[in-house]
Amino acid sequence: MPKASYDLVLLPGDGIGVEVVGHARRLIDLVANGTGAAFAIDEIPCGGKFYLEHKSRDWPEGAEARCRAADAILLGAVGWNGPDGQPVTMTDEQGTQKMAGWSPVIGNRIALDLYANIRPVRCLLGTKHGLSGTFREVWSPQNVDMVIIRENTEGLYSGVGERTADRATDLRVITRRASERVIRAAFELSRRRDNGAPGDGKRRVTCIVKHNVLSGCRLFLDVFREVATHYPEIEPDVAIVDSFAMFVLTQPERYDVCVTTNMFGDILTDLASVLQGGMGMAVGCNVGDDHAMFEPIHGSAPPLAGKDRANPMAMLLATGEAMAWLGRRFSDDRLLRAHTAIEAAVATLVERGEPLTADLGGSAPQSVVAAAVHDEVRRRLACEPTTPVSAR
Repeated sequence: MPKASYDLVLLPGDGIGVEVVGHARRLIDLVANGTGAAFAIDEIPCGGKFYLEHKSRDWPEGAEARCRAADAILLGAVGWNGPDGQPVTMTDEQGTQKMAGWSPVIGNRIALDLYANIRPVRCLLGTKHGLSGTFREVWSPQNVDMVIIRENTEGLYSGVGERTADRATDLRVITRRASERVIRAAFELSRRRDNGAPGDGKRRVTCIVKHNVLSGCRLFLDVFREVATHYPEIEPDVAIVDSFAMFVLTQPERYDVCVTTNMFGDILTDLASVLQGGMGMAVGCNVGDDHAMFEPIHGSAPPLAGKDRANPMAMLLATGEAMAWLGRRFSDDRLLRAHTAIEAAVATLVERGEPLTADLGGSAPQSVVAAAVHDEVRRRLACEPTTPVSAR
């Protein structure tokens, strides 16, 4: 049942992450005012800058427990350059070198068992794609509406490896347990989606692997085929990763839900963001059975920090996905309505063609775009009756 108040952790991080999380925070206030839902916000500093200032940690003591206690987490972006111009790294207790900002990102995924990284790939009406310096409509909603799910806790991000002066290894770990649950999540999502693949309307789950070379992929594919037998109404499909990298751009209408291992998914979802208009529109949903963290996938972009130029839409859409997840989890129609309003607000600006940031072919500052989304959300929530709640 709906909660009287939802506990949200905000992790602004570095660079433009801080900026876009600020816009997300204002959006949360709008949702509260427009729906009657209440939120308690706990903002935790983290990332490369935090590490440079504190020298030993990339977020405060106790931050992991605060994330674990949250109903949902919103992450901006992490990563910063040190005085030498190189990305800031840190060394953990085992002597392993990691990106400063590892704890709130990879650390949370592992500690909170956020095993499915779910990335919707949709092309909104009016989206202009900046290819070869020219903004034009290349793809449309009629041929781009897929979701790519990557396993989020192991693979090449297992943290198992070693390095000497002359040699480095990163062990790719693929287990049956992790594979089965993320593959099952992909089939369940395909079952829930309103439509199948845009091209033929079929519910289809595509397993992306390199099973002709890699043992881990052979295990992943074996598990995929086993799980598929429990979903006879959904078509199982297999694609070799290098071929998929071409097909996702040349025939995106074929895909409904795709599932793959950690590193493959990381690369392919960034590639697939081209279909959406770029990473300024792309959202990552890190979801487990009990916890979830939502983020834009564009990174901290230090060169853009402080210039009011970064696209805030991915962060605002990520906030909408957090509302949808909480709404489903707690059967709260107010939050589902907020998600619908946020999605519609972004779609309205894109179709209208203004205001948009430079990555979408516009010239508007980040702050103007964010304010326009906020205004659209405010209008849409005010147009609908607020569901009364018994406890506030």
